[in-house]
Amino acid sequence: MIGVSGANIDAGLAALAKEAGAAGARPPVHLWNPPDCGESSIEIRADGSWWHEGARIGRPALVRLFASILRREADGAVYIVTPVEKMRVRVHDAPFVAIRADRLGEGHDQAIAFTTNVGDVIPAGPENPIRVMESGGAPRPYVTVREGLEARILRAPFYELAGWAEPHHGRLRIFSGGAAFDLGAAE
Repeated sequence: MIGVSGANIDAGLAALAKEAGAAGARPPVHLWNPPDCGESSIEIRADGSWWHEGARIGRPALVRLFASILRREADGAVYIVTPVEKMRVRVHDAPFVAIRADRLGEGHDQAIAFTTNVGDVIPAGPENPIRVMESGGAPRPYVTVREGLEARILRAPFYELAGWAEPHHGRLRIFSGGAAFDLGAAE
């Protein structure tokens, strides 16, 4: 846990973003309305790796650039969007992976900040909810990154969440950004 009082949570989030190398403001993809140009040859695999025409994209800066112009459309598909075109991207699970969780503050006033595989720092809360699905009897947790795009929370950060959670009517509940999120059955 990062030792930050409730009044300094924003400063704590800024410090985490700087540490993660977050690029700052993203392009305004929500304002762009280009024509649909079909399928791209880009896929995002369940482990968060990006592939183009069967080869892994190994340049982190290029992955971050592509990630900054992703958008989920009303049809549920994920697109890379520029001012002049949009192309569908094949996503195996979620377009991002939450690789780290940090706790800023404590109790009901705390904020949980997730760092993604592309360097975004996401404070969970009403605009970025945590949800947990069941998959084969195991929890499959996600956090909303932006406008319908989610990050699957990896096992280690999820275990940290469970350790910070409190039992509530046989379930585990965690608070972040003024909201409560159900993590599943308490055992």
